[in-house]
Amino acid sequence: MPYEPQDVVTTEEELRTIVPNPPSGTQDVKIIDHIDKHCRVWIERSPFLVLATSDSTGRLDCSPKGDPAGFVKVIDEKTLAIPDRPGNRRFDGFINIMQTGRVGLIFFVPNRNETVRVNGTAQVVRDQPLLESMAINGRVPELAVLVSVEEAFYHCGKAIIRAALWAPEKAVPIDGLPTYAEANVDHTGRDYSLEQVTKWFDDNEKYRLYDD
Repeated sequence: MPYEPQDVVTTEEELRTIVPNPPSGTQDVKIIDHIDKHCRVWIERSPFLVLATSDSTGRLDCSPKGDPAGFVKVIDEKTLAIPDRPGNRRFDGFINIMQTGRVGLIFFVPNRNETVRVNGTAQVVRDQPLLESMAINGRVPELAVLVSVEEAFYHCGKAIIRAALWAPEKAVPIDGLPTYAEANVDHTGRDYSLEQVTKWFDDNEKYRLYDD
């Protein structure tokens, strides 16, 4: 049986009763409405982000995006472009953007505990000069997410410090974790052997990072 909560916090008033202090110091005023020089340099050094989207019914999706640092193009102080690379072709984020036009981004830089967050509106675009400017290994992306920035801000490093994300010596052992292929075989129920699926995924990661 699914867990049934017994004490649900449902209002901001109740939340503030439990945790009474509002944001202190600079936390309540640090959000800006554009990409300034500090956010820009962070984004241009970031090789990895998480893209959050929502469909018209409120269903959420978070998708990782990664490439060599600088893969997200800072077009101007209000506009970012995220290239699409070959993937699973589900296009969950794209479809959500077409329905609601809303996105949230969080940018990571290895060995830095802070992150940069950006919220705004988005479109899926095919502007050829823009796509060509984001080519890698001669492969021009077919699509890009064009983000209109509404909010941008630095987020403190407590979560990454607590997780010891950049401290490999503190990482938990990976022995016993299922491989991607093992999980896929069990989750899909398709009549493919583990050996077949393992080879498909290995080839995909070795030879198809930028090719379909």
